[in-house]
Amino acid sequence: MSALDALAEAYAATSAAVDGLAPRDLLRPTGAESWCVADLLLHLRLDAERALVACTTTADDEPDVDAVTYWTAYQQGKPDDGGAHARFVRVSAAAYASPAGLVQHWSHVSGAALRALAARDPDGRVSTQGHVLRVEDFTATLAVEGAVHHLDLTLELPQRRHPLPLSLALTREVVTRAVGPLPARWSDVDAALRATGRAPLDDADRAELGAAADRLPLFS
Repeated sequence: MSALDALAEAYAATSAAVDGLAPRDLLRPTGAESWCVADLLLHLRLDAERALVACTTTADDEPDVDAVTYWTAYQQGKPDDGGAHARFVRVSAAAYASPAGLVQHWSHVSGAALRALAARDPDGRVSTQGHVLRVEDFTATLAVEGAVHHLDLTLELPQRRHPLPLSLALTREVVTRAVGPLPARWSDVDAALRATGRAPLDDADRAELGAAADRLPLFS
């Protein structure tokens, strides 16, 4: 499995989830705090645009993070108040003339991002958010975020949720490499939700995880 395959799966699932949604459904809450479906789709579109910029920008430095350590660096570098980004996303999503315009824009940009990533050498280097990564590792970070946000997006639209065998398996692999083995009884969906703080750890989880429980959520 390549990271690009996992990302393509996650993006295709989200495209299918929002295709033909009624305007009122784009206003439904999601698993991403303070964002409705339209807001979260705008956030994902920004990620795809970030991929386009990264793929067309030369990075000469050696990689300083990979598909796993990126998340630790990301958490450490996050501003104390993410409210500014949340407001920007909400205002930007509301600025479209129609919900269909947002969905179409997402479709165009996400497809372009996949093509741009496919054209790059997986061992090449890209720069994003102040870090340098291999293209394969960068793509993996997008796939993990895409998978988790697909679960967020379909929180109140379960009939729109699509299986994500590749991207959720990748998410589990990344979390396992970061904190250690996860409970075998967790499905890949459970692992994604619990590792990102979207579902709480119960006493049995904490007992089985041991010290690793204190390293979760890996990101949110």
